Amino acid sequence: MFESKYGKTLTVILVIVVVAIIGLLGFLGYQVYDKNKKVKEASEFVDNYNGGESSSNNNETKEEDTNSAGDKLNEIASSLNSTTETNGGTTTTTTQTAKKGNYKGFATVGTMKIPAINFSYPIIDSVSKSSIENSVAVLYPSGGESINEPGNTVVIGHNYRNGVFFSNNKKLKVGDKIYVNDYKGKNLTYTIYNKFETNDQDTSFYQRETNGKAELTLSTCTDASNDRRLIILAKQDD
Repeated sequence: MFESKYGKTLTVILVIVVVAIIGLLGFLGYQVYDKNKKVKEASEFVDNYNGGESSSNNNETKEEDTNSAGDKLNEIASSLNSTTETNGGTTTTTTQTAKKGNYKGFATVGTMKIPAINFSYPIIDSVSKSSIENSVAVLYPSGGESINEPGNTVVIGHNYRNGVFFSNNKKLKVGDKIYVNDYKGKNLTYTIYNKFETNDQDTSFYQRETNGKAELTLSTCTDASNDRRLIILAKQDD
């Protein structure tokens, strides 16, 4: 009797252990699949990007609740340039406008590549819970139109500690290059000049003197704490 009950108990425990192992393997398998899927989709978008013309399969722009000011999903940027031509006394003015791209329903202001860590992702124009689950995004200034323009642009991304988004920023070092192609057709190369950790409330470096150059700030959580930030500062090459 005792042996029978003991045997049944062992059987139940064994079943529970097997189910737990299968569940864990399934979870880990999904994590790998999801990571590879995100990396592949982002890389394809970046490879096909041509100013603001590149878009994902989902062309409907999502409306997000966000604390940032202004209309974050406005796909029409300000006029880039106007040309006036005179022909036989007739003056024609042509205005060119730049349109933001679209990635998974989110407006994008460009793409970013960091060869040192095999990073290749779209830059979404504003931060929301959903947007930063899909790529990196501009936190400051609002709307992302400042990308590749004089001044500092802050781009944030999750550190999932699995190689996705800014997970590998800890491997970056001073002198590494960052390449940004924006929706206006401008391509700039940046060089990292500083790297440090700070708390999640520190914004003292957002507004800084850039001497008329474009600069980038990359911000993500540290591996050790979600309350700490790893900050990368980069400036436009001469």
